[in-house]
Amino acid sequence: MKNTGTLKVTLPSDREVMMTRVFDAPRHLVYEAFTKPELLKQWFGPRGHSLVVCEVDHRVGGGFRFVLRGPNGKEMGMRGAYRELAPPERSVHMESFDDFPGEARVTTVFVEQDGKTTMTVTVLSASKEVRDAVLKSGMEHGAAETYDRLAELLASMEAASSKGA
Repeated sequence: MKNTGTLKVTLPSDREVMMTRVFDAPRHLVYEAFTKPELLKQWFGPRGHSLVVCEVDHRVGGGFRFVLRGPNGKEMGMRGAYRELAPPERSVHMESFDDFPGEARVTTVFVEQDGKTTMTVTVLSASKEVRDAVLKSGMEHGAAETYDRLAELLASMEAASSKGA
């Protein structure tokens, strides 16, 4: 199964993967969904996966630890450290996976226009070989499903907030 078309993936350089997705929600809500454990647990990971460990210290110098559990019970752990935070427009962190060599710099930019937010994630890998291995691992499909789940959560958050208004 591949990207459903909602996520645009490009390769701007030999070491980079750029992912762009538009969400039908204001930027502050999208940013919030990336920073609050109670929201991350509702959307982070491909369909059928659950975020069984979600520790977030959202400040420059702080970090995160996530463990995803797949439908087969297999777990995948990752961690990162925040380098730059400019809520709700930009976040830069270093990221590594427990079972994968190397560390990547991940820059996420959120731009709002007409109530919609365009998110651009640029992953800078240590080398072309690492970038290509990540791509071959199914990263595009996993990211596309993950961001589809985020879009569904944001739609439910928007619906809940409009009922309360």
